[in-house]
Amino acid sequence: MVKPVPYYTHLFTSVSLQLRNMFSSSLSRRLHGIFNHSRFPTPIFNKPNPSPPSSATNKCNKSTAATPLTAEQGLQKLVNKFIKNSESEKFRRKDSIYFSTVRLLALHKKFSMIEDIIEAQKKYEEIKEEGFATRLIKLYGKAGMFSHARKLFDELPELNCERTVKSFNALLTSCVNSKEFNQIETIFREVPQEVSIEADVISYNIVINACCEMDALDKAILFFNDMEKNGMEPNLVTFNTLLTALYSKGQFLDGESMWARMENKNIAPDLISYNARLRRMVLEKRIQDGIDLLAEMEEKAIKPNLDSYYILIKGFCEDGDLEQAKKWYYKLKENEVNPNASIYRTLLPLLCEKGDFDSALQLCKESFGCGIVFLAEEVKRVVDGLAEISKIEEAKDLVELYNSHSIFKLKLPQRST
Repeated sequence: MVKPVPYYTHLFTSVSLQLRNMFSSSLSRRLHGIFNHSRFPTPIFNKPNPSPPSSATNKCNKSTAATPLTAEQGLQKLVNKFIKNSESEKFRRKDSIYFSTVRLLALHKKFSMIEDIIEAQKKYEEIKEEGFATRLIKLYGKAGMFSHARKLFDELPELNCERTVKSFNALLTSCVNSKEFNQIETIFREVPQEVSIEADVISYNIVINACCEMDALDKAILFFNDMEKNGMEPNLVTFNTLLTALYSKGQFLDGESMWARMENKNIAPDLISYNARLRRMVLEKRIQDGIDLLAEMEEKAIKPNLDSYYILIKGFCEDGDLEQAKKWYYKLKENEVNPNASIYRTLLPLLCEKGDFDSALQLCKESFGCGIVFLAEEVKRVVDGLAEISKIEEAKDLVELYNSHSIFKLKLPQRST
Protein backbone atom coordinates (compact mmCIF):
# COMPACT_ATOMS: atom_id res chain seq x y z
CA MET A 1 0.00 0.00 0.00
CA VAL A 2 1.37 3.43 -0.97
CA LYS A 3 1.65 5.78 1.99
CA PRO A 4 -0.50 8.87 1.38
CA VAL A 5 1.33 12.15 0.97
CA PRO A 6 0.33 14.80 3.54
CA TYR A 7 -1.96 17.41 2.05
CA TYR A 8 0.12 20.33 3.33
CA THR A 9 3.08 18.97 1.35
CA HIS A 10 1.05 19.21 -1.87
CA LEU A 11 0.00 22.73 -0.99
CA PHE A 12 3.42 24.03 -0.05
CA THR A 13 5.09 22.43 -3.04
CA SER A 14 2.52 24.06 -5.31
CA VAL A 15 2.72 27.49 -3.67
CA SER A 16 6.49 27.61 -3.42
CA LEU A 17 6.91 26.47 -7.02
CA GLN A 18 4.49 29.15 -8.14
CA LEU A 19 6.47 31.72 -6.17
CA ARG A 20 9.75 30.51 -7.56
CA ASN A 21 8.40 30.94 -11.09
CA MET A 22 6.85 34.33 -10.34
CA PHE A 23 9.80 35.74 -8.38
CA SER A 24 13.05 34.49 -9.81
CA SER A 25 15.31 35.38 -6.88
CA SER A 26 17.66 33.62 -4.51
CA LEU A 27 15.36 34.47 -1.62
CA SER A 28 12.33 32.86 -3.28
CA ARG A 29 14.39 29.77 -4.08
CA ARG A 30 15.55 29.64 -0.48
CA LEU A 31 11.98 29.77 0.80
CA HIS A 32 11.04 27.05 -1.66
CA GLY A 33 13.74 24.89 -0.10
CA ILE A 34 12.70 25.76 3.44
CA PHE A 35 9.07 24.83 2.93
CA ASN A 36 9.85 21.62 1.07
CA HIS A 37 12.56 20.31 3.41
CA SER A 38 11.66 21.58 6.87
CA ARG A 39 10.02 19.13 9.22
CA PHE A 40 6.53 20.22 10.20
CA PRO A 41 4.03 18.65 12.62
CA THR A 42 1.88 15.82 11.37
CA PRO A 43 -1.21 17.30 9.70
CA ILE A 44 -4.66 16.69 11.08
CA PHE A 45 -5.73 14.87 7.93
CA ASN A 46 -4.08 13.33 4.91
CA LYS A 47 -5.32 13.62 1.40
CA PRO A 48 -4.72 10.34 -0.47
CA ASN A 49 -3.16 10.35 -3.88
CA PRO A 50 -5.94 10.80 -6.43
CA SER A 51 -6.62 7.88 -8.75
CA PRO A 52 -5.97 8.43 -12.47
CA PRO A 53 -8.93 10.14 -14.16
CA SER A 54 -11.10 8.01 -16.38
CA SER A 55 -11.56 8.80 -20.04
CA ALA A 56 -15.11 9.79 -19.26
CA THR A 57 -13.93 12.68 -17.10
CA ASN A 58 -11.17 13.93 -19.41
CA LYS A 59 -13.43 16.45 -21.12
CA CYS A 60 -14.61 17.72 -17.77
CA ASN A 61 -11.04 18.08 -16.53
CA LYS A 62 -10.12 20.21 -19.50
CA SER A 63 -12.84 22.70 -18.74
CA THR A 64 -12.27 22.71 -14.98
CA ALA A 65 -8.46 22.80 -14.96
CA ALA A 66 -7.04 24.92 -12.15
CA THR A 67 -6.22 28.49 -13.09
CA PRO A 68 -2.57 29.38 -12.35
CA LEU A 69 -2.11 31.38 -9.17
CA THR A 70 -1.56 35.10 -9.44
CA ALA A 71 1.32 36.63 -7.50
CA GLU A 72 -1.12 37.95 -4.89
CA GLN A 73 -2.79 34.55 -4.47
CA GLY A 74 0.54 32.75 -4.25
CA LEU A 75 1.81 35.03 -1.50
CA GLN A 76 -1.49 34.82 0.37
CA LYS A 77 -1.32 31.01 0.35
CA LEU A 78 2.25 31.26 1.62
CA VAL A 79 1.12 33.51 4.47
CA ASN A 80 -1.83 31.28 5.37
CA LYS A 81 0.37 28.22 5.51
CA PHE A 82 3.03 30.07 7.47
CA ILE A 83 0.50 31.09 10.10
CA LYS A 84 -0.77 27.50 10.25
CA ASN A 85 2.71 26.07 10.70
CA SER A 86 3.56 28.62 13.38
CA GLU A 87 1.20 26.67 15.63
CA SER A 88 4.17 24.36 16.07
CA GLU A 89 6.57 25.40 18.84
CA LYS A 90 9.46 23.94 16.86
CA PHE A 91 8.55 26.10 13.86
CA ARG A 92 8.35 29.21 16.03
CA ARG A 93 11.98 28.72 17.06
CA LYS A 94 13.20 29.01 13.46
CA ASP A 95 14.38 32.61 13.22
CA SER A 96 15.63 32.27 9.66
CA ILE A 97 12.21 31.24 8.30
CA TYR A 98 10.57 34.28 9.90
CA PHE A 99 13.14 36.74 8.58
CA SER A 100 13.24 35.18 5.09
CA THR A 101 9.46 35.23 4.76
CA VAL A 102 9.11 38.81 5.98
CA ARG A 103 11.91 39.89 3.67
CA LEU A 104 10.15 38.33 0.68
CA LEU A 105 6.84 39.97 1.55
CA ALA A 106 8.51 43.35 2.14
CA LEU A 107 10.23 43.05 -1.22
CA HIS A 108 6.79 42.90 -2.82
CA LYS A 109 5.32 45.53 -0.46
CA LYS A 110 2.82 43.15 1.12
CA PHE A 111 2.81 44.97 4.45
CA SER A 112 -0.65 43.82 5.51
CA MET A 113 0.48 40.21 5.06
CA ILE A 114 3.51 40.88 7.23
CA GLU A 115 1.22 42.30 9.89
CA ASP A 116 -0.96 39.19 9.66
CA ILE A 117 2.04 36.93 10.29
CA ILE A 118 3.46 38.92 13.20
CA GLU A 119 0.16 39.66 14.90
CA ALA A 120 -0.69 35.94 14.78
CA GLN A 121 2.33 35.25 16.99
CA LYS A 122 1.00 37.24 19.95
CA LYS A 123 -1.31 34.42 21.07
CA TYR A 124 1.54 32.04 21.83
CA GLU A 125 3.11 31.57 25.25
CA GLU A 126 6.54 32.67 23.97
CA ILE A 127 5.32 36.26 23.65
CA LYS A 128 6.01 36.53 27.39
CA GLU A 129 9.68 35.90 26.61
CA GLU A 130 11.47 39.11 25.73
CA GLY A 131 13.68 37.33 23.21
CA PHE A 132 10.66 36.20 21.17
CA ALA A 133 9.01 39.61 21.40
CA THR A 134 12.27 41.28 20.41
CA ARG A 135 12.40 39.18 17.25
CA LEU A 136 8.91 40.37 16.27
CA ILE A 137 9.90 44.00 16.85
CA LYS A 138 12.95 43.53 14.63
CA LEU A 139 10.83 41.86 11.95
CA TYR A 140 8.69 44.98 11.71
CA GLY A 141 11.88 47.03 11.47
CA LYS A 142 13.26 44.84 8.67
CA ALA A 143 10.04 45.47 6.77
CA GLY A 144 10.34 49.22 7.27
CA MET A 145 7.21 49.25 9.47
CA PHE A 146 8.54 51.27 12.39
CA SER A 147 5.15 52.48 13.64
CA HIS A 148 4.14 48.83 14.05
CA ALA A 149 7.41 48.07 15.85
CA ARG A 150 6.79 50.95 18.28
CA LYS A 151 3.19 49.83 18.84
CA LEU A 152 4.33 46.30 19.68
CA PHE A 153 6.99 47.62 22.06
CA ASP A 154 4.33 49.68 23.86
CA GLU A 155 2.04 46.62 24.09
CA LEU A 156 4.57 44.31 25.73
CA PRO A 157 3.37 44.92 29.34
CA GLU A 158 -0.19 44.01 28.27
CA LEU A 159 1.25 40.78 26.83
CA ASN A 160 2.94 40.02 30.16
CA CYS A 161 6.38 40.59 28.67
CA GLU A 162 8.92 42.58 30.65
CA ARG A 163 10.64 45.40 28.78
CA THR A 164 14.36 45.78 29.35
CA VAL A 165 17.21 47.38 27.46
CA LYS A 166 17.11 44.34 25.15
CA SER A 167 13.70 45.20 23.69
CA PHE A 168 14.61 48.90 23.77
CA ASN A 169 17.64 48.17 21.59
CA ALA A 170 15.41 46.17 19.24
CA LEU A 171 13.20 49.26 18.94
CA LEU A 172 16.23 51.44 18.14
CA THR A 173 17.42 48.91 15.57
CA SER A 174 13.97 48.88 13.96
CA CYS A 175 14.07 52.65 13.77
CA VAL A 176 17.42 52.53 11.94
CA ASN A 177 16.36 49.67 9.63
CA SER A 178 13.20 51.58 8.76
CA LYS A 179 15.34 54.64 7.90
CA GLU A 180 13.35 56.72 10.39
CA PHE A 181 16.45 58.67 11.32
CA ASN A 182 14.46 61.74 12.27
CA GLN A 183 12.99 59.78 15.19
CA ILE A 184 16.08 58.03 16.49
CA GLU A 185 17.28 60.75 18.86
CA THR A 186 13.80 61.29 20.33
CA ILE A 187 13.38 57.55 20.89
CA PHE A 188 16.81 57.34 22.51
CA ARG A 189 16.23 60.31 24.83
CA GLU A 190 12.58 59.83 25.80
CA VAL A 191 11.72 56.12 25.88
CA PRO A 192 14.18 55.13 28.66
CA GLN A 193 12.66 57.79 30.93
CA GLU A 194 9.11 56.74 30.06
CA VAL A 195 9.64 53.03 30.81
CA SER A 196 12.48 53.21 33.39
CA ILE A 197 15.17 51.63 31.20
CA GLU A 198 18.83 52.62 31.17
CA ALA A 199 20.56 52.73 27.80
CA ASP A 200 23.69 50.57 27.48
CA VAL A 201 26.72 50.53 25.19
CA ILE A 202 24.74 48.72 22.50
CA SER A 203 22.09 51.46 22.61
CA TYR A 204 24.74 54.12 22.08
CA ASN A 205 26.35 52.13 19.28
CA ILE A 206 23.03 51.92 17.43
CA VAL A 207 22.45 55.67 17.69
CA ILE A 208 26.05 56.53 16.75
CA ASN A 209 25.72 54.30 13.69
CA ALA A 210 22.47 56.05 12.76
CA CYS A 211 24.18 59.45 13.01
CA CYS A 212 26.98 58.21 10.76
CA GLU A 213 24.45 56.96 8.20
CA MET A 214 22.86 60.42 8.27
CA ASP A 215 26.31 62.02 7.77
CA ALA A 216 25.79 63.78 11.10
CA LEU A 217 29.31 63.03 12.33
CA ASP A 218 29.38 65.93 14.79
CA LYS A 219 26.29 64.52 16.48
CA ALA A 220 27.84 61.04 16.47
CA ILE A 221 30.86 62.43 18.33
CA LEU A 222 28.54 64.10 20.85
CA PHE A 223 26.88 60.75 21.61
CA PHE A 224 30.34 59.21 21.88
CA ASN A 225 31.31 61.82 24.46
CA ASP A 226 28.01 61.30 26.31
CA MET A 227 28.91 57.63 26.77
CA GLU A 228 32.04 58.53 28.69
CA LYS A 229 30.23 61.21 30.72
CA ASN A 230 27.65 58.59 31.73
CA GLY A 231 30.34 56.18 32.86
CA MET A 232 30.12 53.81 29.88
CA GLU A 233 33.21 52.65 28.03
CA PRO A 234 33.09 52.63 24.22
CA ASN A 235 33.98 49.26 22.72
CA LEU A 236 35.55 48.18 19.44
CA VAL A 237 32.21 48.42 17.63
CA THR A 238 31.89 52.05 18.73
CA PHE A 239 35.34 52.95 17.47
CA ASN A 240 35.01 51.03 14.19
CA THR A 241 31.73 52.79 13.43
CA LEU A 242 33.32 56.21 13.96
CA LEU A 243 36.62 55.37 12.27
CA THR A 244 34.86 54.06 9.16
CA ALA A 245 32.69 57.18 8.95
CA LEU A 246 35.49 59.69 9.60
CA TYR A 247 37.96 58.12 7.19
CA SER A 248 35.37 57.58 4.45
CA LYS A 249 34.30 61.23 4.67
CA GLY A 250 37.87 62.41 4.23
CA GLN A 251 38.34 63.56 7.82
CA PHE A 252 41.74 61.91 8.09
CA LEU A 253 43.06 63.92 11.03
CA ASP A 254 39.85 63.36 13.00
CA GLY A 255 40.14 59.68 12.20
CA GLU A 256 43.73 59.60 13.44
CA SER A 257 42.65 61.35 16.63
CA MET A 258 39.92 58.74 17.17
CA TRP A 259 42.49 55.99 16.50
CA ALA A 260 44.70 57.45 19.24
CA ARG A 261 41.76 57.54 21.66
CA MET A 262 41.07 53.90 20.91
CA GLU A 263 44.68 52.92 21.63
CA ASN A 264 44.68 55.01 24.83
CA LYS A 265 41.79 52.87 26.06
CA ASN A 266 43.78 49.72 25.25
CA ILE A 267 41.25 48.63 22.65
CA ALA A 268 43.11 46.73 19.95
CA PRO A 269 42.11 47.61 16.36
CA ASP A 270 40.91 44.75 14.19
CA LEU A 271 40.70 44.13 10.45
CA ILE A 272 37.76 46.53 10.06
CA SER A 273 39.72 49.30 11.79
CA TYR A 274 42.82 48.76 9.69
CA ASN A 275 40.99 48.57 6.37
CA ALA A 276 39.16 51.84 7.07
CA ARG A 277 42.47 53.55 7.84
CA LEU A 278 44.26 51.91 4.89
CA ARG A 279 41.58 53.03 2.43
CA ARG A 280 41.92 56.65 3.54
CA MET A 281 45.72 56.53 3.38
CA VAL A 282 45.61 55.29 -0.21
CA LEU A 283 43.03 57.89 -1.19
CA GLU A 284 45.30 60.51 0.36
CA LYS A 285 48.13 59.18 -1.89
CA ARG A 286 50.03 57.97 1.16
CA ILE A 287 50.53 54.51 -0.28
CA GLN A 288 53.84 53.87 1.48
CA ASP A 289 52.11 54.57 4.79
CA GLY A 290 49.51 52.05 3.69
CA ILE A 291 52.19 49.43 3.02
CA ASP A 292 53.66 50.11 6.45
CA LEU A 293 50.18 49.69 7.92
CA LEU A 294 49.84 46.25 6.32
CA ALA A 295 53.20 45.29 7.80
CA GLU A 296 51.90 46.41 11.21
CA MET A 297 48.83 44.25 10.75
CA GLU A 298 50.94 41.19 10.03
CA GLU A 299 53.12 41.89 13.06
CA LYS A 300 49.96 41.85 15.18
CA ALA A 301 48.77 38.61 13.54
CA ILE A 302 45.91 40.37 11.75
CA LYS A 303 45.73 38.74 8.33
CA PRO A 304 44.93 41.15 5.48
CA ASN A 305 41.82 40.13 3.54
CA LEU A 306 40.68 40.62 -0.05
CA ASP A 307 39.56 44.17 0.69
CA SER A 308 43.00 45.06 2.09
CA TYR A 309 44.78 43.91 -1.07
CA TYR A 310 42.18 45.46 -3.36
CA ILE A 311 42.69 48.87 -1.73
CA LEU A 312 46.43 48.75 -2.43
CA ILE A 313 46.18 47.27 -5.93
CA LYS A 314 43.58 49.85 -6.94
CA GLY A 315 45.77 52.63 -5.56
CA PHE A 316 48.80 51.50 -7.57
CA CYS A 317 46.68 51.04 -10.70
CA GLU A 318 45.32 54.57 -10.40
CA ASP A 319 48.92 55.80 -10.09
CA GLY A 320 49.92 53.77 -13.16
CA ASP A 321 52.46 51.76 -11.16
CA LEU A 322 52.15 48.37 -12.85
CA GLU A 323 55.14 46.82 -11.10
CA GLN A 324 53.73 47.43 -7.63
CA ALA A 325 50.18 46.48 -8.67
CA LYS A 326 51.45 43.13 -9.97
CA LYS A 327 53.61 42.63 -6.88
CA TRP A 328 50.62 42.96 -4.56
CA TYR A 329 48.49 40.80 -6.82
CA TYR A 330 51.05 38.01 -6.55
CA LYS A 331 51.31 38.59 -2.79
CA LEU A 332 47.55 38.23 -2.52
CA LYS A 333 47.75 34.83 -4.25
CA GLU A 334 50.75 33.73 -2.19
CA ASN A 335 48.69 34.34 0.93
CA GLU A 336 45.89 32.17 -0.50
CA VAL A 337 43.39 34.99 -0.86
CA ASN A 338 41.17 34.45 -3.90
CA PRO A 339 40.88 37.46 -6.24
CA ASN A 340 37.41 38.67 -7.17
CA ALA A 341 35.99 40.41 -10.22
CA SER A 342 36.95 43.85 -8.88
CA ILE A 343 40.62 42.84 -8.62
CA TYR A 344 40.67 41.42 -12.15
CA ARG A 345 38.86 44.36 -13.70
CA THR A 346 41.08 46.86 -11.93
CA LEU A 347 44.34 45.23 -13.03
CA LEU A 348 43.53 44.24 -16.62
CA PRO A 349 43.23 47.76 -18.14
CA LEU A 350 46.64 48.77 -16.74
CA LEU A 351 48.25 45.60 -18.13
CA CYS A 352 46.86 46.44 -21.57
CA GLU A 353 47.81 50.11 -21.28
CA LYS A 354 51.41 49.16 -20.45
CA GLY A 355 51.53 46.56 -23.24
CA ASP A 356 51.97 43.59 -20.90
CA PHE A 357 49.72 41.30 -22.91
CA ASP A 358 51.36 38.11 -21.68
CA SER A 359 50.30 38.94 -18.13
CA ALA A 360 46.91 40.10 -19.42
CA LEU A 361 46.42 36.73 -21.10
CA GLN A 362 47.34 34.90 -17.90
CA LEU A 363 44.97 37.10 -15.90
CA CYS A 364 42.12 36.28 -18.29
CA LYS A 365 42.80 32.56 -17.98
CA GLU A 366 42.87 32.78 -14.17
CA SER A 367 39.62 34.73 -14.07
CA PHE A 368 37.85 32.26 -16.37
CA GLY A 369 39.11 29.45 -14.17
CA CYS A 370 37.38 31.13 -11.22
CA GLY A 371 34.13 31.52 -13.13
CA ILE A 372 34.64 35.27 -13.63
CA VAL A 373 34.25 36.31 -17.28
CA PHE A 374 35.43 39.70 -18.52
CA LEU A 375 33.26 41.84 -20.77
CA ALA A 376 33.69 41.26 -24.50
CA GLU A 377 35.40 44.62 -25.03
CA GLU A 378 37.87 43.89 -22.25
CA VAL A 379 38.86 40.54 -23.77
CA LYS A 380 38.93 42.01 -27.27
CA ARG A 381 41.54 44.52 -26.13
CA VAL A 382 43.79 41.66 -24.99
CA VAL A 383 43.14 39.67 -28.19
CA ASP A 384 44.00 42.69 -30.36
CA GLY A 385 47.15 43.32 -28.31
CA LEU A 386 48.32 39.73 -28.69
CA ALA A 387 47.67 39.85 -32.43
CA GLU A 388 49.67 43.08 -32.77
CA ILE A 389 52.74 41.40 -31.27
CA SER A 390 52.25 38.36 -33.54
CA LYS A 391 51.05 36.02 -30.81
CA ILE A 392 48.27 34.69 -33.01
CA GLU A 393 48.02 31.26 -31.41
CA GLU A 394 47.67 32.82 -27.96
CA ALA A 395 45.04 35.22 -29.29
CA LYS A 396 43.18 32.31 -30.91
CA ASP A 397 43.24 30.33 -27.64
CA LEU A 398 41.86 33.30 -25.73
CA VAL A 399 39.04 33.79 -28.24
CA GLU A 400 38.09 30.11 -27.97
CA LEU A 401 38.27 30.26 -24.19
CA TYR A 402 36.07 33.35 -24.04
CA ASN A 403 33.56 31.94 -26.53
CA SER A 404 33.25 28.77 -24.45
CA HIS A 405 32.31 30.83 -21.38
CA SER A 406 30.09 33.54 -22.87
CA ILE A 407 26.96 33.80 -25.00
CA PHE A 408 28.70 36.67 -26.83
CA LYS A 409 31.21 35.57 -29.43
CA LEU A 410 34.54 37.09 -30.43
CA LYS A 411 36.50 36.64 -33.62
CA LEU A 412 40.19 36.93 -34.29
CA PRO A 413 41.13 40.31 -35.83
CA GLN A 414 41.90 40.19 -39.52
CA ARG A 415 45.63 40.56 -40.15
CA SER A 416 46.59 43.09 -42.79
CA THR A 417 48.52 41.67 -45.75
